[in-house]
Amino acid sequence: MDSVSDDAKGGGYRRVEVLTGLGRRRSWSDDEKARIVAETAEPGAKVTEVARRWQVSPQQVFDWRRQARRALVSPATTAKPSFVPVVAELPAPAPKAMAASVRQPSSIEVKLAGVVLRVAPGTDEALLTTVLRAVRASAA
Repeated sequence: MDSVSDDAKGGGYRRVEVLTGLGRRRSWSDDEKARIVAETAEPGAKVTEVARRWQVSPQQVFDWRRQARRALVSPATTAKPSFVPVVAELPAPAPKAMAASVRQPSSIEVKLAGVVLRVAPGTDEALLTTVLRAVRASAA
């Protein structure tokens, strides 16, 4: 019958070694990672040589490079809505005699894709949205 105190050769106790101190796992700052990845991007650089010089595994450097590529691509893939700039222009001054007698409600003028659209107060929002989308689609 075997005992837990038996070693593989059948006699005596096993030797147990306890390692203390810092573990093997290191943490790298973002600046250090960026420096290592930048070194691999230089002409003629080999990832394995850079990894050996920094005492890190090549797989880790490849992972950092992949993360850096994703970080560069992420903001570009997020589509931002395109808006039409609003330009406020003052209407031409009317003669004083006409201005006093006739008051017209102000309107909004929208210039989109070569089309000028004058929107009167009280225009239905759904209709205006449909017209603006149709103008934008026809320009594309």
